[in-house]
Amino acid sequence: MEVSWLDIVVRLGLALLIGGMIGFEREFKNRPAGTKTHILVCMGACVIGLIQQEIALSSLAQAQAFPQLAGVIRSDEARLIAQVVSGVGFLGAGTIIVTKRSVVGLTTAASIWAVAGLGIACGMGYYPIAVSGTVGLLMALLLINRLLRHVPMSKKIEIKYLHKTETQEAIQTYFEKNKIKVIDVNFSMEPKEEGRIYTNLYTVDLPHHLNYPRVIEDISTLEGILKIRTTQL
Repeated sequence: MEVSWLDIVVRLGLALLIGGMIGFEREFKNRPAGTKTHILVCMGACVIGLIQQEIALSSLAQAQAFPQLAGVIRSDEARLIAQVVSGVGFLGAGTIIVTKRSVVGLTTAASIWAVAGLGIACGMGYYPIAVSGTVGLLMALLLINRLLRHVPMSKKIEIKYLHKTETQEAIQTYFEKNKIKVIDVNFSMEPKEEGRIYTNLYTVDLPHHLNYPRVIEDISTLEGILKIRTTQL
């Protein structure tokens, strides 16, 4: 079956739409790769898919036209596609920023890789895969964070402070005022020249309106606080 001009236009148009939707979501969130990058990746992968299909159809036509060459002509539809999947990985790696404390850009790198897969599906004419894959990818990008906001995330907050009754009371008051649930507390004490240094390790669940950076910033302003940090469970 020959790929018509209409098939080519429809597939490239669908790739443009898919890449544009996913890229817009990334650009809206001010991520390293936005609309244009995702469109180019998706349409580029679609073109590769179209070329691969044309190669396969051409090989089949030659085998039918020259039966004596049927055992010689080979067409592996997965070979060219496999190069796209691996090649896009290097492009996605360019969006990842690694610092001493965090890694940023992994989601965008994954979205570029996934968009390439959707582009291949468009190019090969696998419309159900392309459409359902797009819906799933957009749901993952748009809804997962919202769902996670309603799931309690337990972490440990380590607070080191100079022993003062006022400091202990201020920490407890802050937790109660902001409805921070304290699941567990571990204490340790170290004598110093300036006084006793206490280290409290709190396991807490935060309410929806709070995040850990804000809690750390608020508690760090209390009198007597020497050090505060979070550790993942």
